[in-house]
Amino acid sequence: MADFESSDLQCLSDLGEELTCSICLCPFQCPVTTPCGHNFCQDCLDKSWADQLYNCPQCRTHFTTRPDLRKNTVLNTVVETYITRSSMMYGAPLRKQKTALEVSTATADTSTVMCDSCVEREAVNTCLTCMASFCAEHVRPHLDNPTYRAHQLKAPLGDLAERMCPDHHKAMEFFCVQHSRTICSTCLQQVHKGCRFSTPEEQKGLKESDLKSKLVTLDSKIEKTETALSQIAETLDKLKVSASSKKKMLEAEYQQIRDLLANEECVAMNMVDRQLQSEETKLNKTTKRFSQNIQQMDSAKQDICSFLSQSDTLSFLQASVDLPSVVNVDSYPPRVTLDSKNVSGVERFAGDLKDYLGDLFKQPVETRSATLKPGAVPMVQNLLQGHDQYFGGGLFQGPRPPYQGPRPPYQGPRPPYQGQRPPFQGRGQPFPLDSRMHRGQGPSPAPGIFQAPGLFPGHKSHQPQANTQKPKGRSRMKAGRSMENLLLDTNLSKPENKSTKNPETSGILPSITSPVNREDLLKYGRVLTLNLNTAHRRLKLSEDLTEASVMDTPANYPDIPTRFSVCSQVLTTTGFSKGRHYFEVKMSSSNYVGIGLAQSTIDRKGPSSRLGRNDQSWCVEWFTLKLSAWHANVEAVLEGVDTKHIGVLVDCDGGTATFYAVADMANPFHTFVFPLGEKVYPAFWLFSNTSSIALCKLSG
Repeated sequence: MADFESSDLQCLSDLGEELTCSICLCPFQCPVTTPCGHNFCQDCLDKSWADQLYNCPQCRTHFTTRPDLRKNTVLNTVVETYITRSSMMYGAPLRKQKTALEVSTATADTSTVMCDSCVEREAVNTCLTCMASFCAEHVRPHLDNPTYRAHQLKAPLGDLAERMCPDHHKAMEFFCVQHSRTICSTCLQQVHKGCRFSTPEEQKGLKESDLKSKLVTLDSKIEKTETALSQIAETLDKLKVSASSKKKMLEAEYQQIRDLLANEECVAMNMVDRQLQSEETKLNKTTKRFSQNIQQMDSAKQDICSFLSQSDTLSFLQASVDLPSVVNVDSYPPRVTLDSKNVSGVERFAGDLKDYLGDLFKQPVETRSATLKPGAVPMVQNLLQGHDQYFGGGLFQGPRPPYQGPRPPYQGPRPPYQGQRPPFQGRGQPFPLDSRMHRGQGPSPAPGIFQAPGLFPGHKSHQPQANTQKPKGRSRMKAGRSMENLLLDTNLSKPENKSTKNPETSGILPSITSPVNREDLLKYGRVLTLNLNTAHRRLKLSEDLTEASVMDTPANYPDIPTRFSVCSQVLTTTGFSKGRHYFEVKMSSSNYVGIGLAQSTIDRKGPSSRLGRNDQSWCVEWFTLKLSAWHANVEAVLEGVDTKHIGVLVDCDGGTATFYAVADMANPFHTFVFPLGEKVYPAFWLFSNTSSIALCKLSG
């Protein structure tokens, strides 16, 4: 029986060790289990984690977040059973011990180390040799007994289990620098033999120094980062203030633009009103005069009726009635129009400004300023100041787009002929030949606008200025080939190895300055038709496609790439690339009409698609009682031509196009030079609804 009780006590003792909390060293009270599998009292674990990291007090496993702890009911039942059995066998409740310990630990700090002998008093020393902590009473043997004098006494340490070597069960008194771990004396002699070592206190000092250095670095970085954040906040405030200032500035700029447009609109409306008032005054005067004429004729009519009613023959024969002088005046309504120079000018200005701004706003914002720079196009503010420039041509043409088609050999404008010019020998006589002028030698002629000097008395032509300053107003004419070369090209345009019977190359005119018989030109005559697929929507073409006029309401033509969308222009169906070709055009009026040539690569959509305002077209233009020649956005003012019948001779082999005023004789008044080998199409521009053109049906 005694042996049985002794066995039960041993079992309870072994079970008690397993049911003891490693923190309070008492049986579990409300036990909880950590994720690593160790059990603790819930209150003990909560106090242990109150001011520390979430580490397991037994295995030191670290948890990044606080684990969700729940009561281990099975273990709690086992603990209650153990306490009950122990109370029955020992006769003393174990709970009271824990209760006393709880009272003691409740008043002590969580880091307080208790005596391992009495478990009630606070330890004052820890013996690293005995690996136990003792209170003042139980440490006395270590202080008084010489046997314990070799033992190492330290300040109270609460983590003795962690200071034990798991392999040799000795205190880990050394630190292996090479492997960065604490070791015991046996480890130092066996496993870590030859490794560099130090004491944990020395290593702690080194680590503290390193951590303090890192703290200094972190403090410096934090300070710099906070300074940068402060600067960013200041920059953001300044940015908002700057944005507000720029918005106010832009608002003021756009308001000025709106004011300029409103003022220009008011000027344009007043101009139309003045023109209307002028025409109304003219009509009112005519109406008053016609009314007075009617009164005079009614008075004469009444006199005649009175005489016819007389019965006395003698009195009737003696009477005489004279018709008033107004009878001899034909009564026709006066010709009135609102298409005066000023009204047409502002109308065209408004349309060109709208088209220009529309194309400008389609461009990327970063390239718009370059378009508005002087030298590219007239400045918008100059356009809005009511200058007389908008009564002429060439406004709002924009920068010329790069030519993407095949290029002629010409690489730039040739300088004017610098040799000694021979005296003019008379009309129709060629100039003396010079070896440098012979066809086939030297570079190809430069495409451009050329006017024969002295073609008409009082001829006006813009020449380049001698100084280096940019000319004001309209651009001056570029330097090109001399008149000698031009006449020589005309006389020598027939190759010597070709038959003179070929009508395409025979019958060369002696000089472009001489009037010629129209019959000599008609043998190169061509029957042309207008290409509907290129016509602007404001142009109305006849059924046989030989006439064009301007409509008030745009037509519903399909939007295709070949159609002009900005300028009211049209090309012919047939183009010329070799030989000679002649065609004639009749105009309804010598105003707001342009006749010329264009290559197929001409722009169809942009503002630079206007005839003569690019490198791919040449144009003679009648605009507001002025005749001009245009190419590459350069204007040459010509002497007026008193005719509405124009002929054009295109010499593809010679690279020239000569314009004639057709009457009894064909009088040439201008010649263009264009690149050889490029196909050109007759082209026409119309602006006013009072203007129209008709292609003549020629037979060579």
